[in-house]
Amino acid sequence: MSGKRLFLYFEGVNSVAKVLVNGKLAGRHIGGYTAFCFEITDLIKEGEDASLTVFVSNAYRLDVVPLSGDFNIYGGIHRPVHLLVTGNNCISPLDYASSGIYVKPLKVSKEEAAFNVETVLSLNGEKQGLALKTTLLDDKQNVVESHTVGISNNNSERVRQSFSINNPILWNGKKNPYCYQVKVELLDGKEVIDKVVETTGFRYFSVDADNGFFLNGQYLDLYGFGMHEDIAEKGSAYTISDYLNDIELVKESGATVLRLTHYPHGKPIYNLSDKKGIVLWTEIPFVGPGGYTGPGYVKDAALEENARQMLVEMIRQNYNHPSIFFWGLFNELKLDFDNPVPFLKELNALAKSEDSSRMTTSATFGSGDGFIGISDLIGWNQYSGWYGGAPEQVGDFMDKMKTKAQGIPVCVSEYGAGASIYSHQSPVEQPVPVSNFHPEEWQVSCHEGNWKALSERPYIWGKFVWNFADFGSSIRNEGDRQGINDKGLITYDHKTKKDAFYFYKANWNPEPMVYIASRRFINRTQKITDVKVFANVKKVELWVNGEKIGMQNPDSFNTVIWKNIELVSGENTVEVKAKNGKQVLQDSCVWILLK
Repeated sequence: MSGKRLFLYFEGVNSVAKVLVNGKLAGRHIGGYTAFCFEITDLIKEGEDASLTVFVSNAYRLDVVPLSGDFNIYGGIHRPVHLLVTGNNCISPLDYASSGIYVKPLKVSKEEAAFNVETVLSLNGEKQGLALKTTLLDDKQNVVESHTVGISNNNSERVRQSFSINNPILWNGKKNPYCYQVKVELLDGKEVIDKVVETTGFRYFSVDADNGFFLNGQYLDLYGFGMHEDIAEKGSAYTISDYLNDIELVKESGATVLRLTHYPHGKPIYNLSDKKGIVLWTEIPFVGPGGYTGPGYVKDAALEENARQMLVEMIRQNYNHPSIFFWGLFNELKLDFDNPVPFLKELNALAKSEDSSRMTTSATFGSGDGFIGISDLIGWNQYSGWYGGAPEQVGDFMDKMKTKAQGIPVCVSEYGAGASIYSHQSPVEQPVPVSNFHPEEWQVSCHEGNWKALSERPYIWGKFVWNFADFGSSIRNEGDRQGINDKGLITYDHKTKKDAFYFYKANWNPEPMVYIASRRFINRTQKITDVKVFANVKKVELWVNGEKIGMQNPDSFNTVIWKNIELVSGENTVEVKAKNGKQVLQDSCVWILLK
């Protein structure tokens, strides 16, 4: 094509891809969760049909991370593919498949945002008369500041332009997720021959070992979920509607943070988090076996290069998102095989060289021996009340880890319990995790105990429920079916919210609500039962079979329990009612006392 260049851009192919155009190799890529781009201009003949062949394998390989993990690795082209057409001179899509635009903050405060915009160019044509125009736009598309620079042999590959604006509107989480746009135009004379527009935002933050996370100088309690990209019958092949549904569920819960596990997720979740004000931790798939056997790391040059590549790809492809605060380096690695610590320190240095404006973090478990001090921050995957101990013991455990970390800020990177919406028990007892009986009531009790301990410890800079939703894990055979990790607060199809979801909604989301727990425990054999309600409004009334039982105010964790309520044989209608000003709130369910 005369005067044109063609690129194939893959957002995600799992795990190893070989791309052929007209039978000729366009390129290879190793790694299933980051994008890659190949130029195919020389492989196409103008006016002729072209064939595209993509070979994909997700077979286990010792040179591809992850080597282990408690989640499924779905093979194939699981994210969109694009054909990019540019002129001979363009903003490069070949810099690790990034946008080619990097908005690099130098100094951000309420008074000023100083930053550089670095643009990577690919110039195969005449350079005479070329210029680069970069414009900062506000959320109404008004020009805030604009600079134009001529292209010469001295700056033909990477162009840096400096900006400084007074009194920026800061990206401030859910309070005000304000975003700017950076529009970069490559000019030939007055003609725009290429253009890239990136969304960004300005904010500053800090994490203190004693006081937690601060955004723009104000304390922000980071609580939310670890989240896999996995839906029943789709795996990781998300559509935009799947991302939209998930972010609405996150919004409903009241969460302020997400840990995107255990790999970089698709582009829409980052864009939506920018717009919704959700703080993000995103990570590479450098995953250890945790409580299972097998290596998470082997000292192999090819494996290490793959991990480096994924880290650079993740950072460069997502550099401009204001929602991303933390780059994750590893999860639950162990010292049982080759020692990963020297290489992890190398990865941390690489992340800091790529992006000094964000913090690195990681997730360990158990004692954490050997893994503290590698990244800026450290998290513990701690399942108090599930894999032993009582739920509230997470508090004492984290107090000890805080002391052990010696000034490095700590978080709980995973906590939780499994639950099936088809399994119920009253009074509930702590189940055996590997059993087929995971009562929904225990998940609630476990989260209640964990949250009560975590919420009174502001030094814990992040509290991450494991998990947002159930997800596939072929190595598991527990709960109500095989191949599922059922610790999610939402079912695998992302349609049914478990009771524990509403416990958090009552505590995290100020929107008035009432909700009856154990609503799916329909068929009962005990005449006397307790009724538990999650509510964040006062004066909650309980009605059973049309009779008012009483009124209570929720406790400090927005829970009301009526003890020793008597059911009648057959159907029992249980209702709760409350008022929020003129708004009437109510919820109901039916329980059947079997004869």
